[in-house]
Amino acid sequence: MTDDHEPTAEEIEAFQREDFFAPLSASADEYPRAWNRSAAFIYRRIVRPLAPAPPEYVTLPLLGAGIGERQWDVPLAIAKWNMLWEAAQFRRRFFSEEEIPGAMREIADRGDVNVVFVPRTTTRYYEYLPLFHLLSHSTLERYGLPLLRGGQWPFLIESTSVDRYLPADFENRVSHAWASAVWRHLIPGSPQRAFSASDPIRLLAHNLDFWLPPVTAVIQEILRALPVVDATVAEEAVPLDDGTVLEGAVTASPRMGSDLWRGEAEAAEVMRLTVDQADADGRLRGILDAVRSHRVEDDFSEHWSYAREDFERKLYHKRSKIKVRFVELTDTIPVQGPETEVEANLVFSDFLALLDERERQVVILLHSGVTRIGEVASILGYKNHSPISKRLARIRKKAAAYFEVP
Repeated sequence: MTDDHEPTAEEIEAFQREDFFAPLSASADEYPRAWNRSAAFIYRRIVRPLAPAPPEYVTLPLLGAGIGERQWDVPLAIAKWNMLWEAAQFRRRFFSEEEIPGAMREIADRGDVNVVFVPRTTTRYYEYLPLFHLLSHSTLERYGLPLLRGGQWPFLIESTSVDRYLPADFENRVSHAWASAVWRHLIPGSPQRAFSASDPIRLLAHNLDFWLPPVTAVIQEILRALPVVDATVAEEAVPLDDGTVLEGAVTASPRMGSDLWRGEAEAAEVMRLTVDQADADGRLRGILDAVRSHRVEDDFSEHWSYAREDFERKLYHKRSKIKVRFVELTDTIPVQGPETEVEANLVFSDFLALLDERERQVVILLHSGVTRIGEVASILGYKNHSPISKRLARIRKKAAAYFEVP
């Protein structure tokens, strides 16, 4: 008799859950975490491009083999392909035609392209893995997200479907959690709740697809700074079957695997670098500056913020320059600003003060460059120009009387 026995379904489930989930006691020094496995487990040399192309993510179904393929052909080919991340656009050259499953062939046949394959899942966990695993324990709890053990980049293998352990609205929850974490880098001092749900910067913060390329670039910068496994392996030209060499690449020892980040402090630094990378060409700051320069009142919620205070201060400062005052003089003429004029027994600084709300709208539209009466009528919601013509006639009479025009 021995203690060996076939594991039950409950035991398998418990093992898989333990493999996926981090202990609730995980400290801020240990969580969140992400890591990389070195290609040196398989290769002594890899091809390293001198100018690696930025990677793109492509999702593939892991289940279901093609004609003549075994069940594990696709997962194993993806693991080998992704482990060669250092080869970037040249990783296709490590495979023979027979080694590339049909699910990958359409991409591989495009030639030298830098693609990271990830499993196609309902929750899109593997696509957004780098962003999800930058979030702190408290942030995950706040948005009802599970405390997964850690993330591996790039994806290598999946023992069981991760979708079974994630909420159905995982992508939406991650979007909100990421936005809350990255927000302080975008508008310091003004909380996210101070802006409406349609505010452009708030929408940008929630857009996971916007943040995926910069976080991927930061990950690769971290990995390229790691030492090689075997420093005695010299960099050499890459020979090709036709006797020539591969331009723009060398062979070299693979780099070591390592944690990409471990703990809240390192994750926060990677998040900061991700924001910097998003602005590497000025794109992010250009968006932020453009939004700030063209804000409207609808961009804000009812909550106070420094951003709203600044917006209103500028708005009212502009309004004060054209503020209308209509003051009746007493025996003692009050002190007025230099922009006012005294006429008869009235102090006035704008003729608009004499007009009702609709009449003022007509004058403002005409002054702003809308010169056709039909256009003015359309903007103000009239079906034809007749009401505008009548209002213009009344405005002319008031102007003639006020300015004593014969």
